[in-house]
Amino acid sequence: MLTSTQDLLEKAQRYSYAVGAFNLYNLEGAKAVVNAAEADNSPAMIQILPNILKYGGAPLIALFLEAADSAKVPMSVHLDHCEEPAVIQAALDAGIQSVLADGSKFSYPENLAFTREMTVLAHAKGATVEAEIGRISGTEDGMTVAEKEAKMTDPDQAKAFVAESKVDFLAVTIGNVHGEYHSEPRLDFERLDRVRQRLDIPLVLHGASGLPALMIQRSIELGVCKFNVNTEVRQKYLEFWREYGRTNAQTDLLACQKAATGAMQEIVAQKIRLFGSAGKA
Repeated sequence: MLTSTQDLLEKAQRYSYAVGAFNLYNLEGAKAVVNAAEADNSPAMIQILPNILKYGGAPLIALFLEAADSAKVPMSVHLDHCEEPAVIQAALDAGIQSVLADGSKFSYPENLAFTREMTVLAHAKGATVEAEIGRISGTEDGMTVAEKEAKMTDPDQAKAFVAESKVDFLAVTIGNVHGEYHSEPRLDFERLDRVRQRLDIPLVLHGASGLPALMIQRSIELGVCKFNVNTEVRQKYLEFWREYGRTNAQTDLLACQKAATGAMQEIVAQKIRLFGSAGKA
């Protein structure tokens, strides 16, 4: 059932678990998330990146909205990492429930002004807004941020930013990265705790692919209510097709699509259980 992102995250915050937000690209991805969420009686979020939105347009958002609405569990659809007002407007016009107005590459004053403007726009449509303070290294949606350009979230700055921008939830940077971790992840939980002490809105952690279970659990204890997952689900889909093409003479495309959906569904189910949202629908 289609549910507001705000409701999903506020419930997660109240009962100390996190909702998985899965970046998707097609029907197979949507079915994988819906099937996994229904099987574990879990809420979930479908996310779409700006470049994918530009490729698929309103019909792709409509597909995701219909998938979420027809699910037997609460789900929402979210625009991830967008710095273009026109794309945010198009997503809101198409009925999306929430957006990440990502001004993290801008200066603090520019980020604040941009986020505040997008928050007014989204709230007028009944949608909610995620913002980002700090800058996460790694690659997402074709954009790479070098490690030296990454910037940790400042707790006091985060408090002021939320108060002035009126955003609904905040993505933090505490050592997390987009894409694969090329060495052992090191998250600054002391920093996360200081952010949590200053804010009462749900917190978001990007780059959940590859984080060990203990780090996930500690993040939830310190206020993280939403984890973004892209790399592992996407890689599983690509690995399936590479292996399938190498070893299988199957020419029934529908059978192939169903098998690819099942491969992604396994990863989604693992994340749902890891985030503690199973049974929380």
